[in-house]
Amino acid sequence: MPVFVYQALQAGGGKTTGEIEAVSRQDAFSKLRTQNLQPFSLAAKGAEAAASAASVSASGENILNRQQVLLFTEELCELLEAGLKLDRALQVIEQRQDKSALRGVAASSRQSLREGMTFSAALKKASPSFSELYCNMVKAGEVSGTVSKILKRQVEFLTMMGDLQRRVTSALIYPSVIFSAGVALLIIFMTFLLPQLTALLGKTGQSLPFATRVLIGTSEFFGAYWWIILIVLVAGILAFRHLTSKGEGRVWWDRTKLNLPIFGPLLRMRFYAQFTQTLSTLLNNDVSLMQSMQLIRNATPNVYLQDQLERIATHVQDGAQLSRAIQRIQFFPPTMIDIIQVGETTGDLGAALERSAKNYDKQLSVVIERVTALIQPMVILMVALFVGLVAYSMITGILTTVSGLPKR
Repeated sequence: MPVFVYQALQAGGGKTTGEIEAVSRQDAFSKLRTQNLQPFSLAAKGAEAAASAASVSASGENILNRQQVLLFTEELCELLEAGLKLDRALQVIEQRQDKSALRGVAASSRQSLREGMTFSAALKKASPSFSELYCNMVKAGEVSGTVSKILKRQVEFLTMMGDLQRRVTSALIYPSVIFSAGVALLIIFMTFLLPQLTALLGKTGQSLPFATRVLIGTSEFFGAYWWIILIVLVAGILAFRHLTSKGEGRVWWDRTKLNLPIFGPLLRMRFYAQFTQTLSTLLNNDVSLMQSMQLIRNATPNVYLQDQLERIATHVQDGAQLSRAIQRIQFFPPTMIDIIQVGETTGDLGAALERSAKNYDKQLSVVIERVTALIQPMVILMVALFVGLVAYSMITGILTTVSGLPKR
């Protein structure tokens, strides 16, 4: 009989690990539930090591773009909602007529499932295109028995992100053309016109305006030391990426991103919508609050937010209500706290969180529209100011020199 390795939460809130014999994962899950254990990790013995190796070196043969990940998720969600088992649903995708990478992902995932891996680990092994967030959300669906619902939520999330990318790209087309034209114009000025103008103005012996002297000095500096500037810029970018990739540096950067002037509110609103929707889905499928918080924490890529969720889970484990725990960390909006308090009072926290998720989805759409509306005029304004300053510096230099020439 197969042996499954599990990590679970006890009735008192503590964590425990062990092994259990069962015919299948569903049977193992049922046996643990009868022992008053809430598993948040359950895999066939030996599959965890394979999953860990897969996470370190995922197969690079099946690379999917954003649209293909969305298509795979949509098709799999539809097949599962139609009543097909996961193995059969993957087989249907594997037998697609077109020779795309989707077939390879489905075949690899199906083979891994037969070897005893969980679906989330199988996806991670099948393709590196499935992010940590995606795989952890699928893992949450496996534990709660709601893979199809989680996939449906992923479809909505990927569609929303794709729509955001398209809108941002569309909004940037015109500013990009203006910016490129402005850069080309500045290069022509700095490379051809400004050196000739500098030589001409120098022959007159006139004192040039401050703005013109700054422009000439900047042009000479970039012309002489452009390679040093390029090296310093590349080194700075690499150093920044290294410092913000782990430890306190990553915590600082993840916190800073949430406080950026334009994109900060977008990131916060996306997290609020994802947090309430995921927690609602898990609670409505009889997953304990502590286990749900653990799964959501693992599915959150932002390290700063992971720390906040860990603090909430600690307060809840100590006996505090969810609304009180959230209120203590002072990160979530008061409206969410009020909605959670109502859900706790009525005894239907899952339904209250679902209503809150719909509300934050609407607010997220509004924030996205505002961001895309602001990008275009901001880029055009920046280019106009830069080009205008250069033109002003050149024209004032010419006018000053001409006005200082002796009259006949």
